[in-house]
Amino acid sequence: AGSERGGERAAAMYTLIVTAKMNDIDPQAWLADVLARLPDLPVSRVHELLPWNWKALSLTQAA
Repeated sequence: AGSERGGERAAAMYTLIVTAKMNDIDPQAWLADVLARLPDLPVSRVHELLPWNWKALSLTQAA
């Protein structure tokens, strides 16, 4: 990781990836969707983006 701070960042990313995998979710698809939706989501709905609650938007929902 190169440094303690880098190690902490890597650990956080590994945690996100493994949590998504444990919930039978493609980590790349989940993270891309979360990063795209997060800016417009009210704080009261952030829990919907957690891997165990997450549902990908279908094309009809996204339109």
